[in-house]
Amino acid sequence: MSDSLIHIFDTTLRDGTQGEGISFPVPAKLRIVEKLDQFGVDYIEGGWPGSNPRDMSFFEAVKQVDLKHAKIVAFGSTRRSKLAVEEDPQVQLLIEAETPAVSLFGKSWLLHVEEILRTTPEDNLRMIEDTVRFLSESNREVIYDAEHFFDGYKDNQEYALNTLEAAFRGGASFLALCDTNGGTLVEEVGAITSHVRERLGEAQVGIHAHNDSGVGVAVSLAAVRSGATMVQGTLNGFGERIGNANLTSIIPNLVIKLGRELNCKPNLNKLRDLSIFVDDLANHPSNPKEPFVGASAFAHKGGVHADAAAKVKHSYEHIEPELVGNRTRVLVSDLSGRASVLMKAREVGFDLESGSPELKKFLQELKELEHRGYEYEAADASFKLLLHRFLKGWKAPFRLVGYRVASSRQIALGRTISEATVKLEVGGEEVHTVAESHGPVGALDHAIRKALEEAFPAIKQVRLIDYNVRILENRKGADATTRVFIESTDGDAIWGTVGASDNIIDASWQALKDSMEYVLMREAENGEV
Repeated sequence: MSDSLIHIFDTTLRDGTQGEGISFPVPAKLRIVEKLDQFGVDYIEGGWPGSNPRDMSFFEAVKQVDLKHAKIVAFGSTRRSKLAVEEDPQVQLLIEAETPAVSLFGKSWLLHVEEILRTTPEDNLRMIEDTVRFLSESNREVIYDAEHFFDGYKDNQEYALNTLEAAFRGGASFLALCDTNGGTLVEEVGAITSHVRERLGEAQVGIHAHNDSGVGVAVSLAAVRSGATMVQGTLNGFGERIGNANLTSIIPNLVIKLGRELNCKPNLNKLRDLSIFVDDLANHPSNPKEPFVGASAFAHKGGVHADAAAKVKHSYEHIEPELVGNRTRVLVSDLSGRASVLMKAREVGFDLESGSPELKKFLQELKELEHRGYEYEAADASFKLLLHRFLKGWKAPFRLVGYRVASSRQIALGRTISEATVKLEVGGEEVHTVAESHGPVGALDHAIRKALEEAFPAIKQVRLIDYNVRILENRKGADATTRVFIESTDGDAIWGTVGASDNIIDASWQALKDSMEYVLMREAENGEV
């Protein structure tokens, strides 16, 4: 089976949206469809026609999308008991969606047949076969989702297999074994999938796993090893409860580790970009700890690890990061030795020698700053500025004269207003600006921009996109040191900066100042300042 093509079935837009806090408007769903198609996904499940107006609008709108490879899939259930399939309104809506493929779920577990559907085992088998055949004869490819299959198999093996045979007789192209409750472990999935393959012979089997036991990816891979040729899942593991099996882990494992053929294999180096794209449209923060695609997936912090990775990358990296569109990162912290700093310096464009006195002095300075509360793991821009200041004598083209921030509560208006006054020396002249915002950091941010934009137009493109505060030495209460980390963007690049102080406004000023200064240093490097 190692040479069989594995079909990727993405249900981010259907099962993924059942996850807490995950929702896509129709335009976002259409953009994701285009990206998934470009990536090489085989099936894209778009929703359940008739379940809500948004899904109905999606199926109408997606007809206008010029897909090159993927098939759009509408999701629905078997006909209702005691109702002819052609008279069932929800089955008719599957036809009206006009998708080339349909994923149809039916009951595998007698508990659901008798207690949820409240029908007989024999009637349930007829419901499955009738509905699959009706849709197949209506020129729809049918992927049958055997809901709760593993629980049903363990409860009554013969009946669960009978439900698959009913779907296969009806004309289903794939029989997806669903671990709907996410409670089946790896060895069970492998053994049961093998038995299904033996029993059903020519039928193509798929796997649809949930991650409630934390093994969604593992059981999906086990099913493939046991003969499954379709894997259903979601990007970034979106989904109900804990989530669905994560395709951003499944796909590279199939291609790189198991050597399987996938239609998306040629585009594997775009996987990280696809993951971030979907997170952005979901307004969901990307998980840095995500295998393969996370920012921390190939990040090295300990000096021993960094030193070994510098000599032989795969000594501490299980794959080449570039295969999935990621990269090696070196995290500089108080654990850092010479190797870490050397790698980080080279990463940002400095070629230092291990035994140089400059490196020794810089390392001492770095550890002193971190002792005072600074941390550069996620603040690459501040780290690069530090290197330039220390090793190249970089000086910012502006200097702080002073600032003042005040907040007032306007009772009658029911709001709080903050005002910031900033004095900077720019080009030998003092610039004095005032700005307001809802909060003190926002006011300070606006005031800095106003002071710099005339002399440095590039600042107009910069905006703050994330602001995080961490209280250090929290036993000191309000007198504790505060670390502020911000992320900024100019619409193209994203960079992080850090500040630390026993005053939160001062820490914020340092991070904001570094953000603006980084833009100007970057322009200076390019000969634009």
